[in-house]
Parts: sequence; structure tokens; C-alpha cells
Amino acid sequence: MLPLLRQPGANAAAMREVRLRAAPGRTQLAPEPFGETSAWCYNGTVPGPEIRVRQGERLRVAVENGLAEETTVHWHGVRVPNAMDGVPHLTQAPIAVGERFVYEFDAVDAGTFWYHPHQRGFEQVGRGLYGPLIIEEPEPIRVDRDVTWVLGDWRLMKSGEISDDFGNRHDIHHNGRVGNTVTINGRVPDSFAVRKGERIRLRLINTANARIFSLDFAGHEPIVIALDGQPVSPHAPDGGQVVLGPAMRADLIVDMTGEPGSRASIVDRFYQGLEYRLVDLAYADAPLRERAPDWPMELPANPLPEPDLNTASRNEVVLTGGMMGEMVAQDMGESVGPGAPGGMMGDMKPGGMMGDMNSMMGGMMRMMNSGAAWFINGVAADEGSHVMKPMLTLARDKSHVIAMTNATAWHHPMHLHGHSFRVISRNGQPTRRREWQDTVLVSPREKVEIAFVADNPGDWMFHCHVLEHQAGGMMGVIRVA
Repeated sequence: MLPLLRQPGANAAAMREVRLRAAPGRTQLAPEPFGETSAWCYNGTVPGPEIRVRQGERLRVAVENGLAEETTVHWHGVRVPNAMDGVPHLTQAPIAVGERFVYEFDAVDAGTFWYHPHQRGFEQVGRGLYGPLIIEEPEPIRVDRDVTWVLGDWRLMKSGEISDDFGNRHDIHHNGRVGNTVTINGRVPDSFAVRKGERIRLRLINTANARIFSLDFAGHEPIVIALDGQPVSPHAPDGGQVVLGPAMRADLIVDMTGEPGSRASIVDRFYQGLEYRLVDLAYADAPLRERAPDWPMELPANPLPEPDLNTASRNEVVLTGGMMGEMVAQDMGESVGPGAPGGMMGDMKPGGMMGDMNSMMGGMMRMMNSGAAWFINGVAADEGSHVMKPMLTLARDKSHVIAMTNATAWHHPMHLHGHSFRVISRNGQPTRRREWQDTVLVSPREKVEIAFVADNPGDWMFHCHVLEHQAGGMMGVIRVA
């Protein structure tokens, strides 16, 4: 069972009420000489307002739909009751044009979360509908500043307007809608003012449809203290760079160790040959203090039940599809699956390697011409059908392992609703920190195992958070009963 942190008496009254209105608006994304860009906004801003509550408080959010289409709000990473999860036709009817819906839930876990639509997310998120949700610890760790950076990615035309080629076939079959303009908190940033000796808790949220970030902090040494809202043993990131797939978050402690008056560039290095400067840390002339403070960094654990690997059920999940998918799947001994058009194994022709290549090309062409591009265990979900049979049924309050194999040529940030899970192994090797996450980035040809206690009953989405991959079929339902 999910813990209820509200106590009877005074604490039970700790209710935070928020109104969100989703509607078209205009926002200054790009710097001058560009003007404002048409976007879709919550309360007139991109990102939407930062919602801050204390762990254990209850949050009530009245959402009004001022768009010309249906919408919902999903509370990403928050362990909410199923009816509050914001998935159209699965946990609620979508919010009709001009209508409203009230979401209400307890903030059971402290951490960095976010909110966004789950209705046609590839366009609604891509046009700017997202915002941060920060649940503070009862006693936050000591820092000089607690700062949220919402990382956004936009495909802008020369006019500065958003390109409206949402959900196009190329994006769906490749690595999703990667844009050409990256923003921090809705603006193309130039510099971020800091002082020598300052300690900042930096909350990073990747709201991009598809862009993966790998941030190099230029001689600074960020320490990771939480991933996807869940505390982790403080550590330097692997390779010194902070990697965030779509929907993922990291809380960092960054000590400002540069000299007064200096500048240091934070560079995104994920895509080889396409590195760019994200923002400069601009040091004031006067230091705050001469050296970094020696304050504790460890966050208190959230009330997550510990999975028992000895008794856990084991569930295999194979991800297939996409451009070059047949080649990778064949290489790894996987089938693109019975539900796949041109499924690899049912399509082999005689003729050795040329036959194989012809078969693969034929399979790719058929897949490109059909709606389905991506498959979980051979099944491509159809968001338009509104009928989603569970791909797995997991016993409630029991431990479960999901072993994922990425038999594709692309990265997939796989997100499970309603739960956090431990990432226990990668390619058969135990992970060092067994970190809790709700979205795990699975690299091409990688095998990743996650473990969790299925303590939150209901039908829960399990999908790739490259939103074009989700739209192209890489999603399913996991039933906890």
C-alpha cells in the first residue's frame, strides 16, 4: 500500500490549491531580434508555474482546458492514485474543450517532478505544455540557493515560430523530434549569475520530446544527490557529465569554485559533432566565501517499499522496431514480433545475405508505410483505438523484476507510471548504486533490469518517453491487481 503521510489533526488540513489553465499564448523563447513565439501555455507562461508543496501535504489542482482540443495532466514521477494519473481513456476521460478536471493527491515523496499532458503529448508537450512540480523535504538540506532549470527543446523556423511538422514519419521512425533551439525555463539563456563559494542545489528537468542531454560543467564538479526525484548516495556523475533522457530529472549540488569575474560554459555533448554551449556561469566580482561550504549533502530516503529479489516475479520485455530495427533485432536473435508488419522472422527469403538485405529493406518499407513503428513484445499500441489490454498483470504488494532488451538502433527512456523502481543491472552487471528512478534510459542493444514492489493498484502506462516513439506504438499497460 502507498504510505499516507498525512496525520490526523493539524497536518490533515495542509491542502495546497492551484489553478492551471492550458491555452494558446505567446512567449519570448529566442533572443532579440526575434519576437514572441506562439506556444501553448499553462497560465500564460512556458514553462507553466512552478508548483511547490511540502512532503505530506495534499495538492488539489483545478485544470481548465482553453485549447481547441482535448487534454489531460499527468504528474510525472509522482505516486498518485490511479484515477489522478492523467492518462486519457485509461485513468480518466480527456478534459473536453472548455471543461475542467480536478486532480487531488498526497505528496508522498519529496523530490523534483513535473507535469505535462498525456493527450497527443508529441504536440502538446512540443508546443510548451509542461511545468515543474517540486515537493520539498520537511527539512531541506542546507544550500545557498535552490534553483530549478526546466530544459526545453524547440524546432523553430527562421521566423521564430514553431515548426508544425509534429508526429511526422521521419521523427517517429528515427530518434524523435529533436529541435534546433534549447531553452532554460522558457528562454534561450546567455548567462547564469553566480558567486565564488556559493553552493547551489540545481534541479534539472528534461521536458524535451526527444533530446537527450549530456551536460559538461566546465571544470566544476557537480554531485548527484537525487535521480527522478528519489535520493541517491551523493556521487560524481559517470564520466563527469550529467546525462538526462527525456522526462528524466537530476538534483545536483554544484559548488561555485571559479574565480570572481570569470565565466565558465556548460556544454551539452550528447550528440557527437553537434556539441553546443548551453549557458555560461557568470561569476560576480565579489565572492560569497573563499571556499566551498562543508555542509551535508545526503537526502533522507522516501517511503518506498524495498523489492525482494528472491521472491520477485521475472518479466521479459523486448523493445523492437524503428529505422534499422530489423537489422538490430536479427543481430540480437530477436523477432520484430507477430504483430509487426514485415516481422523479420516471418519474412526471410532464400538467397543468403542478399536475400536477408532484400527482406530487411522490404520490412522497413512496409513499416514506414504503416502507422506502427515501435513494438513492445511484438505489439504496437494504437493510441487512437482507446482499447489497451494489459501487457503484464503484476500481483499487488509483491516484488517484480522487468528485464528490458532494447533490440533497436535508438535510445529509449522507458517510463513506468504510478511507481518508482530500482535499476538493478545493465547488460548483466549489477548497478553500483541500485538507483531509484521512474524513467530509465536504455541504450541501443542494451539490457536493463528494474525491480519494484507493485503497491499501487490500477492500470498503469509503461512507455518510451521519446514522445514520437510512444505515438508510434512503444507503449503498453501494466496492471497491478
